[in-house]
Amino acid sequence: MLPEEDLKIIKKELGREPTLVEQGCFLNLWSEHCSYRSSAPLLKTFTSKGENVIIGPGDDAAIIKFDDGYVLAIGMESHNHPSYVDPYNGAATGIGGIVRDIISMGARPIALMDPLYFGPLDTPKNMFLFEQIIKGIAGYGNCIGVPVVNGETFFDRKYSGNPLVNVVAVGLCREDEVITARSQKAGNKLVLAGSSTGKDGLGGASFASRDLSESAEAEDRPSVQVGDPYTEKLVIEMTLEAMEKGYIKSCKDLGAAGLGGASAELAAKGGLGAYIIADAVTQREPNMNAYEILLAESQERMVFEVAPEDVDAVLALVAKYDLNGAVVGYLTEKPNYTVEFKGEVVVDIPIDFLTGGAPTCEKSSVAPVPQVEESKAPETPEDLKAAFLKVISSYNIASKEWIYRQYDHEVQLRTIVKPGEDAGVLKITDKKGLVLSCGCQPRATLLDPYNGGKNIVIENVMNLAVKGAEGLAIVNCLNFGNPDRPEIYWQLKNSVLGLGDGARELSIPVVGGNVSLYNESDEFKTAIIPTPSIGIIGKVNLETPLPSSFFAKSGDTIILVGETTADMGGSEYYACLEAQNAGKVPSVPKNAPEIIKAVIKAARSGKLSSAHDLSLGGIAAGLAKMCKNYGAKVDLSEVSELKAEELLFSEAPARALLATGEPEAVLEILKDVPHMIIGKVEGNSLEVKGKDFEISLSLKEISDAHSSLTRFMMR
Repeated sequence: MLPEEDLKIIKKELGREPTLVEQGCFLNLWSEHCSYRSSAPLLKTFTSKGENVIIGPGDDAAIIKFDDGYVLAIGMESHNHPSYVDPYNGAATGIGGIVRDIISMGARPIALMDPLYFGPLDTPKNMFLFEQIIKGIAGYGNCIGVPVVNGETFFDRKYSGNPLVNVVAVGLCREDEVITARSQKAGNKLVLAGSSTGKDGLGGASFASRDLSESAEAEDRPSVQVGDPYTEKLVIEMTLEAMEKGYIKSCKDLGAAGLGGASAELAAKGGLGAYIIADAVTQREPNMNAYEILLAESQERMVFEVAPEDVDAVLALVAKYDLNGAVVGYLTEKPNYTVEFKGEVVVDIPIDFLTGGAPTCEKSSVAPVPQVEESKAPETPEDLKAAFLKVISSYNIASKEWIYRQYDHEVQLRTIVKPGEDAGVLKITDKKGLVLSCGCQPRATLLDPYNGGKNIVIENVMNLAVKGAEGLAIVNCLNFGNPDRPEIYWQLKNSVLGLGDGARELSIPVVGGNVSLYNESDEFKTAIIPTPSIGIIGKVNLETPLPSSFFAKSGDTIILVGETTADMGGSEYYACLEAQNAGKVPSVPKNAPEIIKAVIKAARSGKLSSAHDLSLGGIAAGLAKMCKNYGAKVDLSEVSELKAEELLFSEAPARALLATGEPEAVLEILKDVPHMIIGKVEGNSLEVKGKDFEISLSLKEISDAHSSLTRFMMR
């Protein structure tokens, strides 16, 4: 049902009662998922322009200049609500949708990343969601031949009842091959190509703009799309061939709001109208009505703008790939969106009003009351080694091998750095590589949305920096609860400001993304913790060897870069001790840009054997992860006047561990930023000491702790 206020606005504009089909169009295109009604004022604060940005926000994907005439298409989406109701299909079609956003720009998809957020695996329901979502991503991505090269998996009880499935996709094409979703000429035909249209996904956009209830699985299953990766692969090849032959003037993927959303938005962006003949759509089920045909979100479908003289060639190409294709309408000079069904006009709306008339507003914003009674920091543990092992065996820090070994991350033969390191790396040309990272810091963002948001940017930029790459562009997926609640809107607003300022300070444009609100569960009476996850891409020179994320050479000197501070708010250590609400979130240091530049310069020098960003789990987790093949002796006595647990587990941003056989040269590069030699790569154990503690862990103890998630899932 349309909200009463919206219905009043629509009646006034149209001067009449809207038809049932028109109401469906407004319900979906005016939803938060399509129109960003409460988030649009905030999104405008992002800086989205830059020297490498060819197309920024507003199209199906952004286009970023890369190198040697190549450009990258990048987009980020969520499929959260569908992945709770039907986890396999919800996750699979999340992959399918973002991949079609990439091909609609004329680019071949070359990489995927998947930031995922789940409730703890101590209930059968959460275990089922986890397993099925991973299977859905693997099943779809592997079949269409696009590698999943990086990701994040994070567990917290607040995601029970509302897991988050975010997907980043990247595509590659030549700059002169880019296609947009901006209509070109009145009289050109609209061709719907790909799969047939069924009733699956009906009302998906409006469904994504409300809370999930306990009965959601049964009630909302028709709102979940069902994907077919084999058809998707045919759609990819057919679309790219049609574009290569010059048949496609503009193009849009059918995602939220189905044919109604895609055709209306494509026409409106070019200042034109559209006339749709719903009967012409190839239908999967008998007796479908105009509402269903127009708004179903059946997967694997594209709408093309085609000149009349090229229609037969396009339909022949569609048939060659054994897909469905039909002329379903045409573009008009009259700026109206008109739909005909069985000879009767069932929709006739000013197109700009439909696609851009949804009223936006900045909602009430109030900081939540601090939970003072839960804010006390825990005491220093008596058994520091046990605490160390508990942190590095946490599922948030442990190896995600059980997940990524289900993905084909080597398909297309571009993957140089595989999942499991700080960032994925793909070869684009003989000399240049694409570096990718994604993720979030949800618990820090819950306690301090602004600093949490800035920290997210710094962490992901550092993941690129340790490979020697500068960031080119950021996309985001802003996952929050109900924005009508002032404390939730306050989280959203301040997270966006933090993300924006962090990106601005590093001169990296935010070029697109997605907003997913209303992530709340009636079943558990919870809202998710704020999760503004991001994806970032960068460029690296492949002529210099890339540092490994793991210690690679015995005898190397270990250097800590950056300053370690006592603030532990939002840390994994506090979470492991059930003190999630304790402490203050660490701030980004003012010299973070200089630290990042120095790390990039060191990585590009060819003097580093290995380099690793420090984030979740602090120095303890960083050292443990690097001790995959070699041990190390580390002395933190001179790092800072901090308690043992602060030294080991602080997650202060803009820090990294570097290992080198040429310390003098690297120290010269780092001379203008905080740094310190802390040890050597040697032996078969990790030995860490401070002024008042010593810890020794064998490589087997570390390996066993890191494999905790994999061993649990194998049981």
